[in-house]
Order: sequence, then C-alpha cells, then structure tokens
Amino acid sequence: MMTTYREKVAALLAGRRPYQKMGGYLDFFLIALIMINVVAIVLESVPELTAQYYHYFLLLEVISVGIFSIEYLLRLWSCVDNIDAKQLSASNLKKRLAYIFSPLALIDLMAILPTILMMFISFDLRFLRVIRLFRIFKLTRYSRAMQLLLAAFKEEGSSLLAAFFIMSVVLIMASCGIYLLEHDVQPDKFGSIPDSMWWAMATLTTVGYGDVVPITPIGRFFGGVITLLSMGMVAIPTGLLASSFAEQLRKRRDAFNEAVLHSLHDGVLDGQERQHLESLRVELGLSPSEASQAIKLMSSQRAYATYCRHCGNKL
Repeated sequence: MMTTYREKVAALLAGRRPYQKMGGYLDFFLIALIMINVVAIVLESVPELTAQYYHYFLLLEVISVGIFSIEYLLRLWSCVDNIDAKQLSASNLKKRLAYIFSPLALIDLMAILPTILMMFISFDLRFLRVIRLFRIFKLTRYSRAMQLLLAAFKEEGSSLLAAFFIMSVVLIMASCGIYLLEHDVQPDKFGSIPDSMWWAMATLTTVGYGDVVPITPIGRFFGGVITLLSMGMVAIPTGLLASSFAEQLRKRRDAFNEAVLHSLHDGVLDGQERQHLESLRVELGLSPSEASQAIKLMSSQRAYATYCRHCGNKL
C-alpha cells in the first residue's frame, strides 16, 4: 500500500498499478514531445527556417527543457522507491548516486544539459544542435527493443571488444599489405599506411566506395582475399548481438513464467496476484498477448502436473 507521495510518483513514472493507465498517458506525452523536439532540431538546421521561426524554436526548447528537467528531478527524487532500489540495502543517497550514473539517467541528463550550459558558456550552435539530437535516445526508456539491445550490449561487451580488437588487427594488416603492393604504382592513393587505411576500412566493412582500388594483379588478388575475409569479420559482431538479443528476450519470458508458476501455487490467480503479474509484465516489457499466453500455458502445465497421468487421481 502506497502511503507517501514519493512512492506514488515512483509508481506513476514506472507505470505500475494503480497508476498504470495514467503512466501510459504520461509516457505517450513524453514520447510525442521527444519526437517533436527531434523534428524541430532537424528543421532548425535550415538557415531560412531558423531566421523565420526562431522564436517558435526557442519557445519549444525552453518548454521542453523545463518538462524534461522536472521529469529528471522527479525520477531522481523517487528512484529510492523503485522495485529494484528497495531490494538494495543501502542509504537513499547511495541509491540516488547509483541512479545518477545509470545509462537511462545519463541519457535524461544529456537531454537537458546542453541547453542549461548554453546559459553560462558560449557554444557553437551547430555543435549544440548535434548534442541536442541525443534526446532521441530518451526513447530507450519507453522502447522494449532498445532496452533489450542495451542489455545485449552489456551482456556481450567483452565478446564485442574482442571482435573489434581482431578487426583492428586485420585492418592494420590489410593497410600494410596493400601499401607494400600498391604504393609504387599509386603513390597518390597508397603513399603511406594511414592513406591505405581508407581503402582497408571500406573493404573490410564491405562498403567498397570504389574511389581507391588496387590496379596491379597481385594487389587485386590481395584485395579479393581481404574482401572475402571481411564478410566473416563483419558477421561476428552481428551474430553476437543477434544471439544475445534473443537470449535477453528468453530470460524475460522465463522470469515471467516463473512468477506465474509461483502465483499458481494454490491453483488459482486472485486479484492481487493478477495485479502483480501485470506490473511485472510492464516492467519486463512483454506484450499483453505474450503474458496471456504464458498464463494459459503455465495454468495448463500446473493443472496437468497436479494429476497422475496414469490413474488420473489428484496428487
């Protein structure tokens, strides 16, 4: 039972019951505001539009930063009452510090910090526009796919670093090889190893711009080998992310299934248990159809497990 305003704010921002519907409306409003900001920042890069609608862009920026700042402060204030934070045996100060340095909180801070700094420090407006475009990453908080992708990056961080290290080694080897084979006949394009890295990067990423190509037979053969090798190299990070993405989705479904089985210990789901499962569904980012299917599946397995399949008597 929620007794303080802080707990109510935490439930509202997290979209938990009894504020799930209101939290959904709030999320929709913030998503719409983020998209409007992204469109406005892109249009603001057109000089003619900036000169004509400068005051409207400025008004939208001030209002948006004000709303995002209030959201950030409310999340910082109420983060100690989140479900994950309550499980930690730490002071409220440590919980808030942990929240400040969390990925989602850093994204929220980046959405408001450039405009606030502009009031005290002179910035190049072009640089400021690019930084403000990072507001689109705030959608990560409301996107199930982005949350899964971030979890996949975190899970496979060491493997991805190893893959990029191998690709860096291959890049240097390809640059050195094409330099030795082509620098005599094309000194303007392969005159040094750093110059050769452009060709190696375009070839290893299978982009193949075509502005720099080997012309000697041995150079072309070497380029073909690097191209074939690059197909396998580029597939390594892709395969790691794809498998980790699927694994994160499976873990969330398994966690929900375990919660359903735990709630079915007496064979039925009462109102409070259904509310708990609904809150867990929202937290895990599962769709209502996935949750309903999981409940039906676990209920049937539970019912089947409570009866002997040989004699039919209840166990």
